[in-house]
This record gives sequence, C-alpha cells and structure tokens, in this order.
Amino acid sequence: MPDMPGHRVFDRDLLDSRRRRWLDAGAPSAVRFLLRAVADELAERLSLVERHFPVAVDLGGHTGEMAAHLRAAGKADRVVRIERLEALLDGPDLAALGDEEALPLAEASVDLVVSTLSLHLTNDTPGVLVQCRRALRPDGLFLCGFLGGDTLSELRASLFAAEAELMGGVSPRVAPFADIRDAGALLQRAGFALPVTDQDRLTVRYDNLFQLMQDLRAMGMANMLVERSRRPSSRRLFLRAAEIYAERYADQDGRIRATFDVIYMSGWAPHESQQKPLQPGSAKASLAAALKDRSGPS
Repeated sequence: MPDMPGHRVFDRDLLDSRRRRWLDAGAPSAVRFLLRAVADELAERLSLVERHFPVAVDLGGHTGEMAAHLRAAGKADRVVRIERLEALLDGPDLAALGDEEALPLAEASVDLVVSTLSLHLTNDTPGVLVQCRRALRPDGLFLCGFLGGDTLSELRASLFAAEAELMGGVSPRVAPFADIRDAGALLQRAGFALPVTDQDRLTVRYDNLFQLMQDLRAMGMANMLVERSRRPSSRRLFLRAAEIYAERYADQDGRIRATFDVIYMSGWAPHESQQKPLQPGSAKASLAAALKDRSGPS
C-alpha cells in the first residue's frame, strides 16, 4: 500500500496476467478463504448502518461476493462492480472496466464504495482514496478491508534469512504492507470525515511453506514487485526457507503458521449533518460503533 504517488511498487500488468491464469485454471474455492472472510466481515459491519444506498460500488472485489452481499441485504437499488479484467465481471450486476487508480466514476455520483482486498496492491493508494471520496455524494460511505500490518511476516523473515545465508544478500520477495496508523492518516489526507480504522488478525496453518506459496500463487499474490529479482530462484533457496520457517514458526504438530492482518477502514464524504471529530487521542469508539452512529436519515 504505497504512499508515494508516481512511485511504482507493484507490476500491475503482471498482477493481471496472474489473475487471468487463476481464472483459466479454475482455482479451487478453498483459496478464496481470505476474500470470503473479508467480504463477510464488511457485510456484517455494513449491516449496522440502517441506511439505504441508492448506488453502491463493489470496487475490485474479484469474485463478486461483496456485490452479492449488497444485493442480499437490500442495501442498494443498484450495485456496480468495477474490475480491471472483463473476465471477472460476470453476474447480474452493472459492470464497468476500470482501474482502482483511475476510477470511471463521475464526481458525487455514488452513495457507497466498498473495496475488498484490492487497495494493498495499488501504487498510488492516496490517489485512490481521494478518487473514492470525490465519487461519493455528500454523506456517502467508503468502507474497505485490505492486507496490512504483519501479513506474511513469517514468510518474509524466512526467505530473507535463507537468501542471506545462501547468497550473502537479499532481494524483495514479499509485498510491503501498511500499518494501521498509516491507514488512518491516509483517510484523513483524502478528506474523509469521521475516519475510523481497526485491525483483525487471521492465522492460517499449513503443512509447509510450499503449501502456503501454492495458495498465494492461486490467489494471484505471488511476488509482483517491480524491484523483484529477475534471476530464477533456486529450489535450494526455498528448501532452506522451508526449513527456517518450520524451525521458527511451527506448532507442536509440525504445521506452520501464516499471519494475515486485515485492516478495515471507514470514512464518510463530508456533510453538514455530521458530528465534529474528537480531539486527537480521545477516540474510544470502535469502527462498528462509528458506522452505527451514522445510521438513519441524514
């Protein structure tokens, strides 16, 4: 989730290519567990808002699960899905091809934008947030979940240790992730009112590093960093990384742990009816409470 407009961290063309392979291969539903978990959590949080949204946008939701939640809850008259790949746009909803970094939305044209696990793979995240805020009508809601914090910290540490030991140096292999403080600051900079962030940790267990990496490839989350090494990685490197991973992060039964930290954010397009923000450091409400506070007619 870079905070440097114009600086490319991710090769998004490579991301598209991997997603196409993921679609062509018919990735098993088991590897969608993160998308499903985050979409379910966002839907639960949105259920606390007793408000109807005439036009809702499912931004980069990949599988359409978030759009299905919006339809099932009757939260919106129209649901528009925006994806970079046409192959992802199936189902009954309105659809538009577009990039998160160049939204095909007019100013003040929608009432709700929900993003599921896509913002951490954008090169200009501050710009994306500004565009989302501009696309919202006054008192419209932005809600998202993205990977951050210590996500895949075990894998990063194991690969770094193995590469340093075998090659005397390291190259970037795991994407950088923002922490929760960065997320809150970005919401404020984008001009959202009543910004709130919180974090949830999912710990997933695997038999070994290779099983974890197989899932990451199926999710399209394999190394797509612009500054990644172009040299083919040796099997020796990954075998040693698997040994280090097992030594440091295995449970008593021998299975390894993988951390996925999901940062949730909400913010409202400014409106005169909204309460004034608290003084810095005085906030005690949770994201759920903040969403509920904006329930009902404005």
